[in-house]
Amino acid sequence: MTDFFGGDALANLSVRLGPGLLPMVVAFAVCALAVPLMILLSRRTGMMANPGGRHLHLKPTPLLGGVALYAGFAAALLIFLPRYKDTLGVLVVSGLAAVLLLADDRWHVRAAIKLGLQLVVALLAVFVFGFKIASFGLPGAQLVPLGLLAVPVTLFWLLGMQNTVNLLDGVDGLAAGVVFIVAVTLMLAAAGLRQVAYVQLAAALAGTCAGFLLFNFHPARIFMGDSGAHFLGAALGLVSIVGVAKVAVAFALVVPVLALALPIGDTAWAIVRRRREGSSVARPDVRHLHHRLQSFGLDPRQTCYVFYAASALLGALGLTLFGHGRILAVVLVTSAALASTVAADLLQKTGWRVRVPYLHALLR
Repeated sequence: MTDFFGGDALANLSVRLGPGLLPMVVAFAVCALAVPLMILLSRRTGMMANPGGRHLHLKPTPLLGGVALYAGFAAALLIFLPRYKDTLGVLVVSGLAAVLLLADDRWHVRAAIKLGLQLVVALLAVFVFGFKIASFGLPGAQLVPLGLLAVPVTLFWLLGMQNTVNLLDGVDGLAAGVVFIVAVTLMLAAAGLRQVAYVQLAAALAGTCAGFLLFNFHPARIFMGDSGAHFLGAALGLVSIVGVAKVAVAFALVVPVLALALPIGDTAWAIVRRRREGSSVARPDVRHLHHRLQSFGLDPRQTCYVFYAASALLGALGLTLFGHGRILAVVLVTSAALASTVAADLLQKTGWRVRVPYLHALLR
């Protein structure tokens, strides 16, 4: 702990993460200011999520949170990275994801149309702006070019990120909080490699998520909708790909994959489960892991805490590949404290008793 909090460690952390501080603050402030405007606009345009069906909220809730998320992210990039070569591509592709999926928030389009919109976003990223996962590398090995596989691998990555975040958005504050943690994890990874622009990209994404959480944490006053979920998925996928430029893919992508391991696994199991039942893999249901945790007795906030702790722990595990091993110890302690708090709250709320007869006899 002395080494971790020593003067040299704190100085290095400040120098390497410093460039991301202002972009994070600007994204946070712009998103937080934009949300009240989007709440008002949602009510005037009828863009509201009504309760009922698979929706667990109890009153109509504004749905234009995705616009506020994009506004915070775009403002930070335009102010701090106007000349960065990937800024235009990231803004256009992630913005298109936000705009196109407004159609699903408004009219609830069919699954095939929704997949088509996701594919348009991914194709634009690959063929117009040249975002590609072009090579693959392992520790101690040379980079191996993916060749013809670069395009399908990149398309799969971008489609997977959009759908993972979208399926994660089932509890107030869950998707924005998890993406915030993943973005901060990417910041730390980039800081260790002195990639200033990458630090600022990840910081802008983290800041806009934090600003949105002020209004989206339970009880939510606004939802991000499919528009916001797909924006976050596309932005997260692109920011990860940008980091591949100077790092082997095995290193650059392992951090978001590990940090998102819980929702990725839940998404994969949902696909397998629906195929085994003979139903469409795109059919929504209330059997995702966050729904099951609430059925178990956790409230929305406690469900978020479980996902936050898991994402932080797995993300810290990924950071050990970048030489940030001491972060893992800090996250382990924090996650343990958070888990014990959730467990204590659950036991108190449900009235459960843990019977330890030998201890009872000793105390008596």
